[in-house]
Amino acid sequence: MKDQELSEIIGTAYQSNGMVEMLAKAGYSDIAIQYYMQKPYMGALADADQVSEMTGTCGDTMAVYLKVNDNVVDDVRYEVMGCAGAVSAAMAAVDLVKGKTIEEARRLADGDVFRVLQEIPVKKHHCIQLAVKALHKTIDEYQQKK
Repeated sequence: MKDQELSEIIGTAYQSNGMVEMLAKAGYSDIAIQYYMQKPYMGALADADQVSEMTGTCGDTMAVYLKVNDNVVDDVRYEVMGCAGAVSAAMAAVDLVKGKTIEEARRLADGDVFRVLQEIPVKKHHCIQLAVKALHKTIDEYQQKK
């Protein structure tokens, strides 16, 4: 993705304060930066079928809201109290499971999210694990209720 395209996606307000540049210098790919800046799946789902929460070893905390319709993941939202790595990993996880069967979503692996993000700083790889584990926990608890 070119800088001009990224600027259009994210908006000039963030460009002017240097956030994108800081994230890029820290080792985040354009797609990871886009997920962090846009936060397309951030927030609660009022009609979620399951809500679960998990805190990672670093203290980042994620709440996952899962909506299932006919055994298919209809929607997922994350509330994330954490860093850019945690936010971008959670947002990428949603894109990977939305529209999949609940069984397919449960097979999401850390490597799947990493491939979407392309690059995040090595010291933030645990954020991917947290996003995946939090989603797995939510799916497991949803299936236990059924």
